Amino acid sequence: MENDKVVYLTQEGLNRLQAELEVLRNKRRPEVAERIRQAKEFGDINENAEYDDAKNEQGFVEGRILLLEKLVRNASIIEGKHVKGVVEVGSTVKVHDEYGDEAFTIVGSAEAEPSKGRISLESPVGKALLGKRVGDDVSVLTPAGSTKMLIVEVR
Repeated sequence: MENDKVVYLTQEGLNRLQAELEVLRNKRRPEVAERIRQAKEFGDINENAEYDDAKNEQGFVEGRILLLEKLVRNASIIEGKHVKGVVEVGSTVKVHDEYGDEAFTIVGSAEAEPSKGRISLESPVGKALLGKRVGDDVSVLTPAGSTKMLIVEVR
């Protein structure tokens, strides 16, 4: 048995992964299988671009299914049992730094979308904020350099 790493997800994130998995298994997989079947009818598969494209897509779909199955299997749901004012996984944190105010939601790495303000608990900023409270100054070492942040709000 594999020693897989726990994947922290919100219930919403788990639902999204399960929905994608459902579509891949029940819609995309059969569609790709049909494309392969049709491409084989064109004759020699050694020089058949349609067949090659369909097989490549099949590889992508099957790989994505395996990844999603692993993520869902190892999911640990982030519960909403927050301690008021303390940054935890699932918290939305408003910080003030030299560039102004910014808000982040701390999520598991599988749900991270920095462009949408959803940062991984494993990221430098996520690690620095976890366990801190409103009013705490936090120093964060990122690839771009060191930054200081003041935690303004936690919800």
